Amino acid sequence: MTIAVILSGKGHDVVSIDAGRTVGDAVHLLAERRIGAVPVVEGDSILGVFSERDVIGCLHHGGAATLDRPVTAAMTAPAVTVPPQEPVLAALSLMTHRRIRHLPVVESGRLVGIVSIGDLVKHRIERIEAEAQAMRAYIGG
Repeated sequence: MTIAVILSGKGHDVVSIDAGRTVGDAVHLLAERRIGAVPVVEGDSILGVFSERDVIGCLHHGGAATLDRPVTAAMTAPAVTVPPQEPVLAALSLMTHRRIRHLPVVESGRLVGIVSIGDLVKHRIERIEAEAQAMRAYIGG
C-alpha cells in the first residue's frame, strides 16, 4: 500500500502558507483550520513546514515579538517529504525516526498532498481489521 492510496481517500487539498507571511499569520492559519502543521511554500516549491512545535519553540525563545517575524525564520527546514509511491510502512517508519507528525507529498518537485501520522495509523488499523474479518470469514466459512 502506498501514500497515493491514502491521498486518493483523503484528497489532495493542501493548506499551505506563502514564505512571505509572518509567524502570526501561520499561527492564525493553524488555529482557523484546526490543523497541526502547514507547508511553507514559494511558488510550487516547498521550503519547510511550520508546526505547533515551531510555535512553541519560537515563543519560548523570542516571546510574542516572534509573531511578526517571517514564517521562514521559525519553520522546520528542509521539509522531509515523500513521493506518492512511498509505501505506507516506510512513511510511518520515517515519521517515527524523524519524530514528525506531518509529511508533505511531493511529485516532480510539486506539492501534491500531505499526510499525518493519524492518517497513516488509521489506514493501518483499517487494513488490519479487514484482514482479521477476512480470516474470520475464511475460518467460519
